Formats: sequence, C-alpha cells, structure tokens
Amino acid sequence: MSAVAAGRRRAPAAPRGERPKRRPRASAPQPLEQRILLTATLCLLAFGAVMVYSASSATTLLQGRGNGSGYLIKFVSYGAIGLLLMRVLARDGVAKVQTITPPLLFASFVLVLAVHVPHVGVSVNGARRWIGTGPLQFEPSELMKLALVLYVTTLVAKRPQQVRDLRELARPLLIVVAAACLLIASQPDLGTAMVIAFTVAAILVAAGIPLRKLGLLAGGVLGLLFLYALVRPYARARLTSFLDPWAHAAGSGFQAVQGQIAIGSGGLFGVGPGQSVQKIFYLPEAPTDFVLAVIAEELGVVGVSALLFLYGLIAYAGLRAAQRARSLFSALIAVGLSSLIVSQALLNVFAVVGLAPLTGVPLPFVSYGSSSLVVMLAAMGLLLNVAAGGTAHVRAVAPPRGRGGDARAGEAARWSDEQRAQEDRDRGRWDGRPRRAGARGGRRAAV
Repeated sequence: MSAVAAGRRRAPAAPRGERPKRRPRASAPQPLEQRILLTATLCLLAFGAVMVYSASSATTLLQGRGNGSGYLIKFVSYGAIGLLLMRVLARDGVAKVQTITPPLLFASFVLVLAVHVPHVGVSVNGARRWIGTGPLQFEPSELMKLALVLYVTTLVAKRPQQVRDLRELARPLLIVVAAACLLIASQPDLGTAMVIAFTVAAILVAAGIPLRKLGLLAGGVLGLLFLYALVRPYARARLTSFLDPWAHAAGSGFQAVQGQIAIGSGGLFGVGPGQSVQKIFYLPEAPTDFVLAVIAEELGVVGVSALLFLYGLIAYAGLRAAQRARSLFSALIAVGLSSLIVSQALLNVFAVVGLAPLTGVPLPFVSYGSSSLVVMLAAMGLLLNVAAGGTAHVRAVAPPRGRGGDARAGEAARWSDEQRAQEDRDRGRWDGRPRRAGARGGRRAAV
C-alpha cells in the first residue's frame, strides 16, 4: 500500500442494517432574468388587484350590485388560473410549443370568425369581440395574439434567410398575419391589431430583416390604417377625438378628457389610495382600459413611475433572456413575448395620457380582463422557461424548387452548407461570442 493511500482517512462505516445517508444536492440558483421576470409579474398582479378593487368598488356599491368586491374576486380567480398555466409552461413549455402552435392558430381563427356569427358573438358598447354567455365570456383576439407570436417565431426559425426577401416572406407569414389583423380590426378592435403588428415587427428585426424593407412594410401598414380610419366612422371618430379631445368632450372625446382630468388631479403623490373622484360615474371603463388614470389620480406620478419601472424590468429581463438563449428559436420566442407585453402596456399608457388614439387594449397584469390576464400569464410562463434555459430547435426548410426544376438543383444542394453557416452566425449573435462557420461541436441540432 502506498503512503498516499495509507494516509487517506476512511469515512466511518454505517451501522449494520442502516443505509448511508446521501448528502442533499445543492439546487442550482435561478438565473437573474427568471427572478426579475417572476418578481415583476407578481408585483404587477398584486398592484392590479388593489387598483381593480379601488376602481370598481365605489361604483358597484352605489349601483347596488353587491358589496363592491365582484371585480376583485373575478380578478383573483382568473389570476389563479393564469398562474397555474404559467407554472406549467415555465417548466417545459418551449419544448412543446411546436406541437401546439398549428392547432392553436387554427382554433384562434375559428373563434375569431365565430365572433361575427349571430347569437354566438357578444356585442358590448358597439364592439363585437367576445363569445360566451353571462360571466363566462372569452375574447378570441387575446388568444390570437399568442398564437401568431408562436407561428411567426416558428416560421422564421425554420426559414431564417427568407426575412431578407419580402416576396418569400409574404407568402407564408405576412398573409396569415394580415388576415388575422383584418378579422380583428373588423370587430372593431384596432388596438389588438396594432399590438400584433408591433410584435411581428420586433420579431423580424430580431431575425435580421433589413431596416429598409421593414420601413416599406411599416409604410404600407400605416397607409392601410389611414384608409381604414377614413372608411369606418368608428375609427374616424376616434382619430378626430384624439387630435382635439376637448372639442369633442361631450361625445367621442369624453373618455379621453375624463382620463386627462384624473391624471391632472393626481399631481406628484396623488390624492391617496381609494380617494379618486373620477372613477365614480365620470371615468368609463375605470377597472379595465382606464385603470392607469385611477392609478395616476390616487398615487400620482410616483405610482405611475413605479408601474412603468416594472414593465421596464420585464423588457430588460426578456431581452437579456433572448440574448442568452441557447437557440435562435428560443431567442425569437423571448423577443416576441417581451414585445407583446411591453407594446400592449405602452399602447395603453399612450392612449390614457393622450399620446395615441383610444384603442381599448388593457394594461397587462393590472387591468381587469379575464382573457387578457390568462393569456398574458401563459405568455409569461413561456418567457420564464426561456429565461431558465429551456430550449427547442426547429428543422430548417430547404428553399422551394422553381419552375425550372433542375435549374435550382445546385442551389438546393448548397443549402445545407449555407444553412450551417447561417445557424452559427445567428447563435453567435445571440450568445455574444464569435463562432467559425464550420465549427460544429458534438451533436448538431438544426435550427
């Protein structure tokens, strides 16, 4: 026996009949991005529960509809459902997203079309956006937003080089997105259509679309929105009231004017929690679209700044998770979901403060809205999965063969090598590390 072996200390043997105790494994700490996203989401939910109760309790009490906690109970109930769904998707949602995307997109189109069917769709305040009966109502456009993000992400990850060619990109992607936006805008729900457009643009920018071509797409979309506003009286009234809401204070500009009065009344620190005056029969849709006006009146600039800071944390952590993602597919999902949440929040904020026309989109995680709350929490679950290191890969699709048949045979044969080089460049861009085009380590996963 060597001196080294003789000098080693042996562990004391376990008593006969007893198994040696295993040391507990140290659990790996959660990534910083995941902790930031989870903390910001829970803070927004708690903030939303308090403000929904404050914005709705006085009105429901004065109208004799219960003890004033009806909106709060519904918010907490649907929030619990959304948190459960977020927990499930935060485990391995990204790995399963490819199998659920086609049926989810198909179901979204069917439900959005069903809204226009008589005796199926529910009309509220001139808008036909819901299906269901009584308190069990669902807004299909909310599901459509998430389905389109997953569809666009999957398609771009399969064909990363097509984002540089508008003709190749328009056939599978832009036609589907345009059809969805047209159906949603006809409800009318122009706000949700704008959120979808902003989110898809963010995904294309992250995928590497040239800014000149993105500008052409943006110009075309703005032109269509302008024509839509001229043709539809509802959209035209919203546009004119946005340009001068005080001139239409008794009509289409009433809600915008009351929101500005609430914001101006709050000042720096607000009038105090629960002390808002505008929420009592003055401010329409106080618990939903205009909950930010109640926050500004009761908590002032400080409360609004804290709210915007939480959304800024989501944007920061989401983009950081995209940068550290293990594949282009996961990175694009993180970019798309972060853009979905932040763009909807900014559109709501701009509309309330008077920097954008009224669109009717709720404030994510804060406004009352069962469909929006559940879908946004599901999106956050997928974003948490990416931040935790969850990944999935999609197989690249070779370019289609043209009419010439053999004329593109050489291009199809070179597709594999070009795709490998592009894959490495994409991964190197997201990881922040330069990689050689031909370097392949271990098992190759197609993106």
